[in-house]
Amino acid sequence: MSEKRVLLNARIEHLKPETDPPVKRSWLERLGPGLITGASDDDPSGIATYSQAGAAHGYSLLWTMLFSFPLMCAIQEISARIGRVTGRGIAGNIRRHYSRWLLYPVVFLLVLANTINLGVDIGAMGSALQLLIGGPALVYAIGFSSLCLVLEVFIPYQRYSKYLKWMTVVLFSYVAAVFMVEVPWRQVALGTLMPTFSRTGEYWATFIAILGTTISPYLFFWQASQETEEIRDHSDEEALKKEPWQARAQFGRIRFDTIAGMFISNIIAFFIILAAAVTLHARGITDIQTASQAAEALRPVAGRFAFTLFALGIIGTGLLAVPVLAGSAAYAIGEARRWRTGLDRKPAEAKGFYAVLSIATVLGLAINFPVVQRHLHVTPIKALFVCAVINGVVAVPIMVVVMLMVGNPKVMGRFALRSGILRAIGWVATVVMFLAAVGMFVTLKR
Repeated sequence: MSEKRVLLNARIEHLKPETDPPVKRSWLERLGPGLITGASDDDPSGIATYSQAGAAHGYSLLWTMLFSFPLMCAIQEISARIGRVTGRGIAGNIRRHYSRWLLYPVVFLLVLANTINLGVDIGAMGSALQLLIGGPALVYAIGFSSLCLVLEVFIPYQRYSKYLKWMTVVLFSYVAAVFMVEVPWRQVALGTLMPTFSRTGEYWATFIAILGTTISPYLFFWQASQETEEIRDHSDEEALKKEPWQARAQFGRIRFDTIAGMFISNIIAFFIILAAAVTLHARGITDIQTASQAAEALRPVAGRFAFTLFALGIIGTGLLAVPVLAGSAAYAIGEARRWRTGLDRKPAEAKGFYAVLSIATVLGLAINFPVVQRHLHVTPIKALFVCAVINGVVAVPIMVVVMLMVGNPKVMGRFALRSGILRAIGWVATVVMFLAAVGMFVTLKR
């Protein structure tokens, strides 16, 4: 550790707080923004990507979950630190410290990608319920989007966040589904610990899609903004720029919360790939394009129970992801326009914020109407593809800006991250995503 850092830590340690120190939380209470962010990463569109990876390539892409884990942890922890230190989200900090020519294009692309992703996820939830009980998928999609909107707008955030935390339990249905069939664990271990590569464009396109699914821009915005919510919801806490003596406790909580959330995200993604590999790929079913297709394909090869678990998981993860996608879009626009933002605020106190949240959800739902699909020449598969391309493009500049912000004393004050392993891994993640974006366009040309 540098001499400057040692002196800085010593200075913080000897600061006399003007208020009581933050109340100690239990391990469960320490889980919040990071856990919800990680769990929402395994949304129905992500399930479709992971299922396709397992169906098309078997066990050969399991190693990507180990590879992406530290990258996810680093960039999400850095995003959370920005929110906790400054008391503002990413868009708010870009607006305050950088050019509007950077702010508005980034926010526009984020909202566009989120709206398309919302449409894919809402449609997948409707299709999953149709598989389970029959009936019209579109009606179910309308019902799910309406339910999410009511919960987001009218349930106080402190209570709503608890529901979101407990909903992460549904993700373990994918772990249970794997144990419904016989698994060749030796092959699984080899695919996990010994990366294998292929020269085919399809393999690398899938690899890039996995990276784009696990490291997505909306997750950065959401976790940073949720840290600002946490500050408002705990009267004994403040942004660390104002109360730096809370830094050790808060940075420790953020790291624990983020690692736990990203671990759950990746272990669930691992089991989704594995479930598709051990059931679908092993029987020659290699073309899975939606999450509901994956669930339907599981029924004859893995049994009714595994199929039911998989379909219920799609619904549960959708209910978890839709608020995050719509919320991160609302935070981005609200912070860019200097509106009042926050799910802890009443609708009358943050009209613009809730209007964006509602419009994004409704537009996402509209993508599932046949008349809209015909007019825009879009299908769920095409929408998912467009969303992946936009996410891949917008992730790189956002990650560059995030890394510049976290190292900038004008933004982070005394907590600017100028060196260390977290900063190094954050830049590695940024470079990897840049190479993935380049690779995406190379595979598109092919």
